[in-house]
Amino acid sequence: MSAVILALEDVHAAYGASQVLFGVSLTVAQGECVCLLGRNGVGKTTTLRGIMGLTPPSRGRIVWKDRDIAGESPYKLARLGIGFVPEDRRIFSDLSVAENLDVAAGHRAGHSRWTADRVFALFPELREIADRKGGYLSGGQQQMLTIARTLMTDPELLLLDEPSEGLAPLVVERLKEQVARLKAEGMMILLAEQNVQFSLALAERVYVLEKGHIRYQGTSAAFRADPDVQHRYLAV
Repeated sequence: MSAVILALEDVHAAYGASQVLFGVSLTVAQGECVCLLGRNGVGKTTTLRGIMGLTPPSRGRIVWKDRDIAGESPYKLARLGIGFVPEDRRIFSDLSVAENLDVAAGHRAGHSRWTADRVFALFPELREIADRKGGYLSGGQQQMLTIARTLMTDPELLLLDEPSEGLAPLVVERLKEQVARLKAEGMMILLAEQNVQFSLALAERVYVLEKGHIRYQGTSAAFRADPDVQHRYLAV
């Protein structure tokens, strides 16, 4: 089994007096894609935000390469090799596609494995609209740009928050192919999703969140073969 690179250990998190996570524990190993499944509002985004330092845990440990990073600043975590693709995308709408990529590249230290040419090879659609401002992109184009911009920071781990949400089926299929290419190249991925088919096509292992608790964990194959679990926690 590959070495564990990221581990959450008994993580609790809250927004003010509202407790969201209750003892969440999970791992991501070298080269692995892991999916965090669950309905809206169960704590998937809070889990990713906790890893990225945006919603620090009130209890528990977040361990990256044997180092406890809980509560570290997001910019420090980005420099350590963690990239966050948020659900709301947050592209710079007044900047072009190329300028969005340049901004991200300017914040990395030293040589990067990711260049604009390599990003455009993964997302050829973006090369064709490199001069178009972000505010004039479709939802699918914005999602590709958000992932591309995060890759320009040279991450070892991608945190993908609901990447398929709100996208047309053909766009989702194309996005699945592109994420699969990243995985094939060795990128570690922690994917928070509601789309079961999208997730199971990419992930080796699955965790299911319900009301801030991990209710199920197992291989994608085992989860796919258990319709009772799928219906109980995801109503599919």
